[in-house]
Amino acid sequence: MYLLGASGHAKVIIDSLKASGKKISGLFDDNPEVKELLGYNVFGSFDPILFGDEELIISIGLNHIRKKIVEKLPDEIRYGNAIHPSAIISDHASFGEGTVVMQGSVIQSSVSIGKHCIINTTASVDHDCLLEDYVHISPNATLCGAVSVGEGSQVGAGAVVIPGIKIGKWSLVAAGAVVMKDVPDNVLVLGNPARVVKRINI
Repeated sequence: MYLLGASGHAKVIIDSLKASGKKISGLFDDNPEVKELLGYNVFGSFDPILFGDEELIISIGLNHIRKKIVEKLPDEIRYGNAIHPSAIISDHASFGEGTVVMQGSVIQSSVSIGKHCIINTTASVDHDCLLEDYVHISPNATLCGAVSVGEGSQVGAGAVVIPGIKIGKWSLVAAGAVVMKDVPDNVLVLGNPARVVKRINI
């Protein structure tokens, strides 16, 4: 397993991979000053020859950056997952390639999570939720049952989304918000109850 991106987010992914017994071959990062991270070699910009046929995780927290990187990489790249063994995941949940699930998170029955998503530390995703690709559920955020989150959106730390809510694409739910009605695409919502405060363009 290689990681692309040698930052704080990569550190947490490394912990998850180590805890689950997966071998980490090293990292890639465009910053020439970064030579190692937590004792693992950082080899510079992504090199398909060095990479070989191992699995890759895009270890960058920003959703739109992960998408841009995936779109630029060769189609034949195999993406892995990092699932911390302390996470509680229903046998009836599913998630796509490149998705990471951090320590203490809970993913309940009939949850469907897309590709290259982040379910961060102690986040809770309840039954029948649908998360599209490149979504980030931040630490200690709670999605109640049957919530849907569109591509690239982020639910901030400690936010709560009540059952049945639909969050559009590339929107941001601010930390601590309580979402009680649907959220359109490309907006920032905050507060309790959460309200749209501005449009955002990624």
